[in-house]
Amino acid sequence: MKIFFSGKCLEYSQPGHPESPERVRAAYHYLKEKGFEFIQPAPCEDKDILLAHNPGLLEEVKSGQFFDMDTPALPGIFEHARLSAGSAVNAATQCLKGEKTFSLMRPPGHHATRNSLGGFCYFNNVAIASLKVKEHAGKIAIIDFDCHHGNGTEDIFLGRKDFLYLSLHQSPLYPGTGLKTRDNCINYPVSPNTSTGEYLSILSEGLEHIEQFRPDLLAISAGFDSYILDPITSLSLEKDTYREIGRMLSQLKRPLFALLEGGYSKDIPECIYQFLKGLEEG
Repeated sequence: MKIFFSGKCLEYSQPGHPESPERVRAAYHYLKEKGFEFIQPAPCEDKDILLAHNPGLLEEVKSGQFFDMDTPALPGIFEHARLSAGSAVNAATQCLKGEKTFSLMRPPGHHATRNSLGGFCYFNNVAIASLKVKEHAGKIAIIDFDCHHGNGTEDIFLGRKDFLYLSLHQSPLYPGTGLKTRDNCINYPVSPNTSTGEYLSILSEGLEHIEQFRPDLLAISAGFDSYILDPITSLSLEKDTYREIGRMLSQLKRPLFALLEGGYSKDIPECIYQFLKGLEEG
């Protein structure tokens, strides 16, 4: 398992914001103690961002000329967002060489639509990475187990027959989308306090769609805000649930890369660790 990480992603913050550098800093130190290997990522180029986003959004983030309470125009945020997207591209490229990979970077990405940022996300990392490697990867399935629906990812890939998007997410919850399946976007809105057993059963059903699609590559939006002690959501997954999720994904027997989306509990380091161990065991 190769993990892409740069300490530069810890250099920006907004007081009181849940998407803080500490969540990633703690995970980095925990995984380092467990013996994981880290690789320094490289930022992506503008042309990579434009695979998933229109020029207007690129210029907004570059200039900082936007206003969003959840997704603030912090100094240097374009470079941070460019590096996070680049790390996802690096992870996708590396996994095609036969290794499972994980991008431990911030900001996250799955709420960024083709035309707009939002929900702590500036550019859609999983979309940029998937589109970047598409020529070499064939059909791609994107699996999103963040507690929030990846409205940005659905916006970018809806109707693309060479992509399948699968999302399990709490509903009702921000952003209020993903209430039903649309074309190639398979949505499973789950109720607050859904049990671990029921959640894994729903995931198993969703993965049947992935098997039928027969993808050449799996791209995973790994959110850990479905954890029972997450402060901003209401699902009930335990730490070892993520190990089982990792195993289930690995058992699909496809090249696979994953990247960090949400997760705001102090236990996120162990949740990520369990997920990575599951990927290795599957």
